[in-house]
Amino acid sequence: MIIRLRNVRKVYKMGAERIHALDGVHLDIEKGEYVAVMGHSGSGKSTLMNMLGCLDRPTSGTYELDGQLTTRMSGGELARVRNRRIGFVFQSFELMPRMTAVKNVELPLVYAPDGWRGRHKMARAALDRVGLADRAHHKPNQMSGGQRQRVAIARALICRPSILLADEPTGNLDSKTSAEILDLFDAIHKDGQTIIMVTHEADVACHAKRIVRMSDGRVVSDLPVEADEVYALASYHSGEGPLEQGVVGQ
Repeated sequence: MIIRLRNVRKVYKMGAERIHALDGVHLDIEKGEYVAVMGHSGSGKSTLMNMLGCLDRPTSGTYELDGQLTTRMSGGELARVRNRRIGFVFQSFELMPRMTAVKNVELPLVYAPDGWRGRHKMARAALDRVGLADRAHHKPNQMSGGQRQRVAIARALICRPSILLADEPTGNLDSKTSAEILDLFDAIHKDGQTIIMVTHEADVACHAKRIVRMSDGRVVSDLPVEADEVYALASYHSGEGPLEQGVVGQ
């Protein structure tokens, strides 16, 4: 088991009001799985992503990553976990504009133990893996949106993370480029990488093998893609399923 969440809650205080962003979440993810997390705005999916990425701590409950209890770690220990075990891919790419592609990909290695050794060669290999060996010395403003996202994916993979977290990775891309990026995720998954993707788009989620749906801070379904299609369609026709969650295959 690579991820194990038990009764995870996240409560934010807004004056006298308490917002339950996560309300007793249980979640297990095995090594090598490809999981999509879906939900409408305010469902808790982004809070869950932050929790899985060790960017935030639960108010209560436990989170084990690779058998280690992250909820008892110090800030420094969590930073090391983020650097060594978690790769992040964001909707807005988050590249350094004045750095070349290869320098952007090298960045996580700067903070890794002995990361300076051979980091240029490793970054070039990562760019080659995502099909951008010929863009190594281009800056972000010299590349298309799809190329910038490929650079971001190469950067996320450079430390060989336990999990790859992707937050709406095709949100800023056209449909053709989105399909190319999703094909790349499919290939990365086939190589054995554990992938967790947050999305509100059904056609993106169906690239995963399992879909976790959230509502009001809770997991309301956790099913293989084929079974989720039936669940989503039934929810849609009953009027219970939010339209923005979509129906796989519709």
